[in-house]
Amino acid sequence: MKSFIATNLIAAMLLPAASSATSASYSGQETRDIKSLSQEDINGYLAGKGMGLAKAAELNGYPGPLHVLELAAELQLTPDQQAKTKQLFDAMQAKASALGRELVAAEQKLDRLFASRSADAERVDSSLKEIGALQAKVRGAHLEAHLAQAKILTPEQTVRYITLRGYGTQAGAGAEHGGHGGHGGHGSRHKH
Repeated sequence: MKSFIATNLIAAMLLPAASSATSASYSGQETRDIKSLSQEDINGYLAGKGMGLAKAAELNGYPGPLHVLELAAELQLTPDQQAKTKQLFDAMQAKASALGRELVAAEQKLDRLFASRSADAERVDSSLKEIGALQAKVRGAHLEAHLAQAKILTPEQTVRYITLRGYGTQAGAGAEHGGHGGHGGHGSRHKH
């Protein structure tokens, strides 16, 4: 009987805490201009920042141009590599920020549908398709830059990049053999 009372007492004490935690998880976000995006997200999209969108590439040994530029001295980039990387970064950032502006506008449009109480299944579906396509394009801009960057660096520079960024041995497995399917700008395709 004592254990039954103790169990019910503990459950009664935990229940209000659990329900208040879920009801308050979005508290304060109702004042955002675009409810689904933080100001940090908006700023990142508008500036063409990476925001983790290229982790699939970065954490598998495909270096990103911004970080390559930051590590130029440590990677011993040649002047040609540095110029190509800068050009790649500038093009990626311009493309990503242009697409980011479109994405933020599409998210704002979706928010306005709900704010104006004019949302219906057809309008929401159309808006979501537009947002999804733009999200893919923004992410693609970053991933494409990582692919291009891998062709600019030597395999040794790629391995050094992985080490300098602090990634484990799984990142870029094969980079020491011409990396990324033999890209790296120097090798032919290797079978592993």
